[in-house]
Amino acid sequence: MAEPAAHYDEHQILVAAPARAVYDIAADVTRWPWTFPPTVHAERLESGGGTERIRLWALANGEVKTWTSARVLDPEGLCVRFRQEVSQPPVAEMGGEWVMTPLSAEKTLVALKHEFRALDDDPAGVRWIREAVDRNSRAELEKLKTAAEAPDRDALTLAFRDSVSIAGNLVDVYDFLADAARWPERLPHVARLDLTEEVAGIQVMAMDTVAAGGAVHTTESVRVCFPPNRIVYKQTAVPALMAAHTGSWTLSGVDGAVTATAEHTVVLEPAAVPRVLGASSTVADARELVEKSLRANSTTTLKHARAFAEERRRG
Repeated sequence: MAEPAAHYDEHQILVAAPARAVYDIAADVTRWPWTFPPTVHAERLESGGGTERIRLWALANGEVKTWTSARVLDPEGLCVRFRQEVSQPPVAEMGGEWVMTPLSAEKTLVALKHEFRALDDDPAGVRWIREAVDRNSRAELEKLKTAAEAPDRDALTLAFRDSVSIAGNLVDVYDFLADAARWPERLPHVARLDLTEEVAGIQVMAMDTVAAGGAVHTTESVRVCFPPNRIVYKQTAVPALMAAHTGSWTLSGVDGAVTATAEHTVVLEPAAVPRVLGASSTVADARELVEKSLRANSTTTLKHARAFAEERRRG
């Protein structure tokens, strides 16, 4: 049987930033979940000698897909080449490269190139892949431009964590966190939660959260579960003050002495600050409010998980 036909795609964008700064964003896959809208979660599996293996979970045409890729990092040539080692249908093969071409000291032309083959040369598969590549490439390049051109990107990004100690069994703590469909009956700040899990370990959920003042915030998230000790997530629809929000629940220790940790990484949306908090409010005010709210909700969740696990252990 003949090999499926190769298809090619290229997207470009002009970025008002030094080429090396743009390259650094494309090269650091660990920052992709809060930089690129399609990326839900990214893990670096191996790294060394200018090469790495990564695993990505990302949205493609509204579906969550995961794959493993090999990448070649070339900071001198301002290029990152990638090829999927394990693809998901309808993709048979996928590869490509990010190329940063400096036009001046403060201007860079970025090209994102793809080469792909569809399983069995299926025309419907080719259309599906081309649509996903087009949608994701445009979103990634736009956010790459935003991140590279933002003079205060670091000031808009905050990361923090909270932990509680639990005298219970690790599996019970994990069960509480994984069974989010029951959070409305278990957590005081969750008014509604709709959850689907069509693929085991990949949860898509919409949640209404009640803030301290009574306001209700609706968020949508994708969660990737790694039993028995970790759940990572990305909010795909965020409150107005946030441009991006990712997080995780991580469990460590042994039964009877478990540490449960909630981590958050947030990128603030500065344009929303005066609209949401008032004309005289600042990004610093937004940082304080967002961190306080997220810490309160995640700590409440951890405390209820502790009560659940400790009661189970006693019973």
